[in-house]
Amino acid sequence: MNSFFNKNGPLISTYFIIAIVFWLIFLIIIPQLYMLDLSFRPNLPPLLRGGADDVHTIVHYKHFIFGSESSEDPYNYVDIGVFFNTIFTAILVTIINLCFCYPIAFYMAKVANPNSARLLIVSLIIPFWINELLRSFALRILFAGEGVINNVLVGTGLIDTGINFIAMDIALYTGLTYAYILLMIFPLYNAIESLDTNQLEAAKDLGSSTFRTHWRIVIPHAKAGIASGCTMVFMLTAGALATPVVLSSPNTYWFTQLIYQWFNMNDNWSRGSAYSILLLTVSVIFVLLMMRLFKVKIGEIVR
Repeated sequence: MNSFFNKNGPLISTYFIIAIVFWLIFLIIIPQLYMLDLSFRPNLPPLLRGGADDVHTIVHYKHFIFGSESSEDPYNYVDIGVFFNTIFTAILVTIINLCFCYPIAFYMAKVANPNSARLLIVSLIIPFWINELLRSFALRILFAGEGVINNVLVGTGLIDTGINFIAMDIALYTGLTYAYILLMIFPLYNAIESLDTNQLEAAKDLGSSTFRTHWRIVIPHAKAGIASGCTMVFMLTAGALATPVVLSSPNTYWFTQLIYQWFNMNDNWSRGSAYSILLLTVSVIFVLLMMRLFKVKIGEIVR
């Protein structure tokens, strides 16, 4: 702590500490605790809140599992199915993102010259100056039934009729992968760049194959970057709303859409909070699994 104050000065150091404490307490801890408490409260009119009926209950979590009391089904198959489909898709998108971004990050860190690397980084960043919603609509134009891709494929005679990319969820997977690509590339790039190039050259001189070099040297060194990228991509994909609404098929529903409906359309903030806590819990579990899988600490992931 003394070195921190000596390095930044008392005024700047005090400002940093106050800003961080304010951010943690008022923007993260208090809202999450309030939402957690609200998830165990019944959905009551404003005049009845704080009264005798305003007691803690697990009715909203029971609804997620068993559905409404008027339902003939023993379980809430719709909400449970949407939940697990969202988690499965988020995991799949994370894996696709990792496989796609790893070679790009390695190329920028160890193969490209500094000018080429900077040009590639700028070319990756520029499209993200556009709002995520606008990018999603641009992808929908590309993947629509009479969109650019289908027009090119039909026009060149490669196919006779257009492919329904929206119904097949190809547009959704592409949009989610593209939406958070930078959050995977840059942690990988920072981790791989710190690797001593002499280790790669020594492995090559000793006859190690490219695959073995990456498996035994690069990937173990970049495990913190991999865990960080996978964590951020998974959480943001599972919590996405705009991209699934624009690019998903009519038969594909996203869990955040259910949360949005409970909060805004049904005016049931307690149930929306319960569903949000479920999604938050899965995200925390995923972070812990990444830490255990790659044997890294939380400080290495957020660094």
